[in-house]
Amino acid sequence: MRRRFFVDRFEGTAAVLRGEAAHHLGRVLRAEPGQLYELSDGESVWLARTQDIGRDAVEFALMERLPVVLPPLHITLLLAIVKFDRFEWAIEKATELGADEIVPLAAERSEKGLVVASAKRAARWKKILLESAQQSRRLRVPVLHDAAKPRDAFRTEKSQVRLLLSERTGVKPMRELLEPLPAGGQGSDTANLAIAIGPEGGWTDAEFIVASEFGFAEAVLGINILRTETAVCASLAAVQYASGAFRRREELESARSKGAEGKP
Repeated sequence: MRRRFFVDRFEGTAAVLRGEAAHHLGRVLRAEPGQLYELSDGESVWLARTQDIGRDAVEFALMERLPVVLPPLHITLLLAIVKFDRFEWAIEKATELGADEIVPLAAERSEKGLVVASAKRAARWKKILLESAQQSRRLRVPVLHDAAKPRDAFRTEKSQVRLLLSERTGVKPMRELLEPLPAGGQGSDTANLAIAIGPEGGWTDAEFIVASEFGFAEAVLGINILRTETAVCASLAAVQYASGAFRRREELESARSKGAEGKP
């Protein structure tokens, strides 16, 4: 399977890959002129052939526009800041599992030192999202927002379905709360979903109250208590299954096959 890289834009029948990605392609992968790769500008994907390979830039000739099937959901992940190794692992996997926007949350039980230091990690986190999006062959890289307090993030979130993972008793299973999601076919409109996942120790009573005020429904994943990063994977995998996202992948593979066969 061909590697995919992100470029700032397509320029007629050409494109240029710059910076660290170009260095990685030229020096680490040892690309040679004439090799084929996939390029995305976040809106379309092209099959492209390497032409000139420099130290900090690789020039491509665009060969063929490739079919793109959009996912049935736009997913916003509101993720409490936890220890950085676990947080970074979580956002990497969230990218693979379809998160479109990630908002780091300065929750009341997040470690204060981590919250203060988070601003300096933004560049590293964006690089993780870029590399994960390339590896998982996404159309675009997730948007990383500035860290926010839960009240501010909950107030500004406008998704049709808003879920807050909870450890409290009497909470509805996430499966029931996902039932309103459309089962995505190619013609389906994109639905907006937000999932808020708290830190070690969970949400405070005040955070539960404010989440409810702004339309977040509490949801439980199962009988076991999950770590933050485990909850990210479990919840996003459940969302992908419930939304029928796999059908979109089947449509994409079918479109690719037809293109390769020269069919209309």
